[in-house]
Amino acid sequence: MNSNSPINVLIVDDHPFIIQAYRNALNKYSEQGIEFNVTQANDCKTGYELITDEKNEFHLAMFDVSMPEYAEKNIHSGEDLAKLMTEKMPECRVILLTMHVEFDKINSIIKNVNPNGLVIKNDITFNELIFALDKILKNEKYYSQTVVTMFGQSDFNILELDSLDKQILVHLSNGFESQQITRHVPLKVDIIEFRIERLKELFNIKGATHIELVKLARLRGII
Repeated sequence: MNSNSPINVLIVDDHPFIIQAYRNALNKYSEQGIEFNVTQANDCKTGYELITDEKNEFHLAMFDVSMPEYAEKNIHSGEDLAKLMTEKMPECRVILLTMHVEFDKINSIIKNVNPNGLVIKNDITFNELIFALDKILKNEKYYSQTVVTMFGQSDFNILELDSLDKQILVHLSNGFESQQITRHVPLKVDIIEFRIERLKELFNIKGATHIELVKLARLRGII
């Protein structure tokens, strides 16, 4: 993906207010100087037609898991659209969004689709959605809190902390406060603080001190 070129986004979800929420997050993220061209659809049939149209090239796709199917082409869900997208446009980064919280279902999605992002809709807030976009556009994986908890806080193959998270932890371990960390990490202070609080949630120590966060990160071998 050329960082200087517009990012073509496909959103397929049968809930208009959800599509608007994704558009709002993309608009906010575009303030960083990134242009998004958004195409949207509300069922598997339209999604299929857009993906298989050779004139289209998508760089980022967001699919609801549960949508009206397109049985004629054996497309029964967003999972099938994600597999089709991976086949037709292997460089496209795929995010699956779902209301499902059953372990077997989530495990199946990860094993059979392996999306770049997997979001439980009840987990998502506006800031968290922007955070997810940031990680995925940087070619990192993102799983929302319920998925992380489901697979166990000790499973760091699921957590996949990015390099900025690890840098923040290192600077915290050296006694730096958020404002001081901005001198060493290319993030604003409010984003650093958001990441710190999110790390505490991921480690299941919400409300803990920075010292406790650093101690746990050391015990787990992250720093």
